Amino acid sequence: MNLKKKKIFAAKVLKVGKDRILFNKERLADIKEALTRQDILDLLNDGAILIREIKGRKKIVKRKTRRRKGSIRKSPKNKKRKYVLMVRNLRSYIKQLKKQGKITKEQYYKLRKEIRASLFKDKAHLKERIKLFNQ
Repeated sequence: MNLKKKKIFAAKVLKVGKDRILFNKERLADIKEALTRQDILDLLNDGAILIREIKGRKKIVKRKTRRRKGSIRKSPKNKKRKYVLMVRNLRSYIKQLKKQGKITKEQYYKLRKEIRASLFKDKAHLKERIKLFNQ
């Protein structure tokens, strides 16, 4: 008696995998006649259909080592992108100032070096530094 389709149907109804469905050998005739979802549920309650336990797997044991400075990995890509955008913005700004004659050539090169060293966090910070030059 081939009950493969019944097994798949029972698995769908009971929301388990088809490999977990077991049929009672003495009640195969009842299982063959089951057509509806309610029939499958009744057979489960009667003991004609059994559900096998989940096999499970080995539990993953959490590591005991702590997360310290050396083990933290931050993505350098985001940092680099941020740096590149900031440097381009600041360099174009001081280039305009040099063209307008607001800063000298020496000041321009000094500011470029400071920008490269990441001394400025934003444009406002750079403007404060330029004010110091002009005083």
